[in-house]
Formats: sequence, structure tokens, C-alpha cells
Amino acid sequence: MLFNIQKPGMVILLLLASPLWANSRSVAPESIPGAVMVSAEEVIELILTSPELVVIDSRKKNEYSKGHIESAVNLLNADMQPEMLAELVPDKSGAILFYCNGIHCLRSADAVSKALSWGYENIFWFRGGWQEWTEKRLPMISD
Repeated sequence: MLFNIQKPGMVILLLLASPLWANSRSVAPESIPGAVMVSAEEVIELILTSPELVVIDSRKKNEYSKGHIESAVNLLNADMQPEMLAELVPDKSGAILFYCNGIHCLRSADAVSKALSWGYENIFWFRGGWQEWTEKRLPMISD
């Protein structure tokens, strides 16, 4: 016998609670004060009308390699430092778009919050991220 269960009620509680844990995935906030949330269609419009726009993919390198928005730079939120962002966008009023895997991914929300706290002013957030992009079958680049 692997377990010495002295309280059978505890096993039932754990079995009932496990589906709740499985369904309680993190969800990105509905908005981030100071950032403009955009849809996939608005991302395309921004890319076409704002040649200075810097697109930052906040996903892990292996996810980025499998596919990303054309011209996107891979910069994982956990690795992002003020000097790294300053290299990509020296002017704090420069336009930056952040995205990650979608509404169940918190990486781009974290990156947006960091950029805002470092004084960047022209921030766009593609909350739907890669999930929305691929669901709409929009063009992508892979390594």
C-alpha cells in the first residue's frame, strides 16, 4: 500500500477540488492603464501605418521560433531590462506593441507594465496575442 489514509474524507475533498485547479488558469487583465489594447486587425493597421513601431514578442524562444508576427523581436518578459528596451526603442515616446500567447498568458501584460514603469508612453498591447493571430490565420514567420 502506497498511502496510509487515515481520513478518507480528505481523499474525496482532493478528488473534488482537482477539476477546479485544472480550470483555474490565469487570465490576463482586461486592460492595463496607460496601454492601448488592440485586436489582430488593429495590429496589422499599426504595422502598415507606423514603420517606426517596434513589435515585441514576449514568449519563450522556442515558441517564437515556431512562429511569430513578421518583424517581431523576441524579448521574454522575465529577461527584459530597461537597457534592453532602450536599445530597441531609445525614444520613450516611440511606439511599442507587446504580445504573447493570448489571454491565458501573462508575459506581455508583465512586459507592458515594466515598460510603463520605465517611462515609455506609447504602448500598445495585443491581449489576444498569438492565439488570436493564428485563429484568424494571419501571416506568420518561423525560424
